[in-house]
Amino acid sequence: MATLVVDDELCIGCGTCVELCPNVFELGSDEKAYVKNQEGCKECNCEEAINSCPVSAISWQD
Repeated sequence: MATLVVDDELCIGCGTCVELCPNVFELGSDEKAYVKNQEGCKECNCEEAINSCPVSAISWQD
């Protein structure tokens, strides 16, 4: 099963993913996004968050 990941080296902390999928993403103390709840994709459109990331920091990983 694929898991959602955020590349913290690419993430610029814009917060778009958090706005689109607040049940999945959160900004950490370093102001970078991370996945807080893999199961949250059932409640939002994670593909939209992936496609909306300005630096392509979000992806599915096998």
